[in-house]
Amino acid sequence: MTAQANWTSRALDKIEKVGNKLPDPAVIFLLSLVIVWVLSALLSNMSFDALDPRTGKNIEVQNLLTGASLADFMSRMVTIFTSFAPLGVVLVSMLGIGVAEHSGFINAGLKRMLDSTPKFLLTPSIILVAIVSHTATDAGYVLVIPLAGVIFYAMGRHPLAGIAAAFAGVSGGFAANFVPSAIDPLLQSFTQSAAHIIDPSLQVNPLNNWFFTSASSLLIICIGWYLTDRVIEPRLQATPVDGDPKEIPKFDELSDKDRKALRAATLVMLAGIGLLVAVLWPVDSPLRAPDGDLASFSAPVMRSIVPLIFLLFIIPGVVYGLVAGTFKSSRDIIGAMSKSMGSMSYYIVMAFFCALFIDAFGKSNLGALLAIEGAQVLQTLQLPSMVTIVGLIFLTAFVNLFVGSSSAKWALLGPIFVPMLMQLGISPDLTQAAYRVGDSSSNIITPLMPYFPLVVVYCQRYVKDTGIGTVLSLMLPFSICIMLLWTAFLLIYWGLGLPLGLQSSYVYPAL
Repeated sequence: MTAQANWTSRALDKIEKVGNKLPDPAVIFLLSLVIVWVLSALLSNMSFDALDPRTGKNIEVQNLLTGASLADFMSRMVTIFTSFAPLGVVLVSMLGIGVAEHSGFINAGLKRMLDSTPKFLLTPSIILVAIVSHTATDAGYVLVIPLAGVIFYAMGRHPLAGIAAAFAGVSGGFAANFVPSAIDPLLQSFTQSAAHIIDPSLQVNPLNNWFFTSASSLLIICIGWYLTDRVIEPRLQATPVDGDPKEIPKFDELSDKDRKALRAATLVMLAGIGLLVAVLWPVDSPLRAPDGDLASFSAPVMRSIVPLIFLLFIIPGVVYGLVAGTFKSSRDIIGAMSKSMGSMSYYIVMAFFCALFIDAFGKSNLGALLAIEGAQVLQTLQLPSMVTIVGLIFLTAFVNLFVGSSSAKWALLGPIFVPMLMQLGISPDLTQAAYRVGDSSSNIITPLMPYFPLVVVYCQRYVKDTGIGTVLSLMLPFSICIMLLWTAFLLIYWGLGLPLGLQSSYVYPAL
């Protein structure tokens, strides 16, 4: 091992050791909630020159420690928790996935998959699937990441390496995808509104970054492949898998009965997918948006991704269980759901405190103040356009540590950066692409990201002592390399004059 590798390993070990001494994630969210309350009270009496692009007025920090605010908080506490979006996504998906898992369907399917996947291609295959899972909104967090751990473990590799690779693909490479998804038109809508500040006639295509995000997919796969196999997994060799054997899937040879059940369940799943395609095909399909679009957030199919995951797993899971004999009655099916919910108890506790913190952080306007003030600092520096693009990427990555929502951050930063860079001759497409690079890069190293605690839970299934520090030490190399190499890739892409996506010709007015 080289001196550089030794230094890197020691640094990551230190990060893991220090990070694991942090309080439990639920306690961190609780302490963060208290800090937000105190800061909101201290800063609420201060005036700021920063204009809030959402209102056009000077931004104000809301005091959350007034009697009225605390009363409102108490009255909404239950609603804040029950309306926490990741909670429903995780629990509903896990109901269906739990049935498929405990019936043996997922286990059997993975065995067949392992038979046909060369071991050296396992890592890039996992990352590719993780990247494509963005199309199904948050499905990658509750489906691809845990399955990656199962597959790696079955292949005799360290399961935490598989979880890290999938997490890097799902979240670290969030802006990279071969397949257009609902996030494209969502960000485009903010970009176009911001561009109209300078040129009201300008039109931005919803797929204005598609070529770049498609090319970026190859970059993320290569980065993730190298780091997983050459950095992360060698470092995990000293970390024993000491999870509860009952919770770790076992991969025995498939019996004839298992093969028969797998064929039946797979046919049912394919039939379900075929039925969905048939329903989506007509232009006037009820699952399409009113304008016939499938990728829009207004399309019912995009709002039904989680229920579709539930159905596409529970039905084949039930079929497999009945044919294989693992399910004898409806009680066994409900029992499988109950077991899957039992494994989510720790996540539910963390989600409660996470939901309260995120709600308070948003209502206080502290996140908005941080984003706007940072953007204005870059604006006043009047740096060269290339340096400003890099600054935007790093600012976005920093703000993303505190404000997780991609659309919320762009709603704040877009009206500042899009017009500013248009005046430098930089198209809104490039500005949006730079934002997406920064937004993705730090997703995997912020414990405040709603799904970060869930990844900790996945790891604890295999290594009991897994904590925040463990996951941070695994994901920090991914985050740093993705941000630096992706930034360089964007600059090279821009320098070569390659098209970012489907776009119009921009003619800026004289300034």
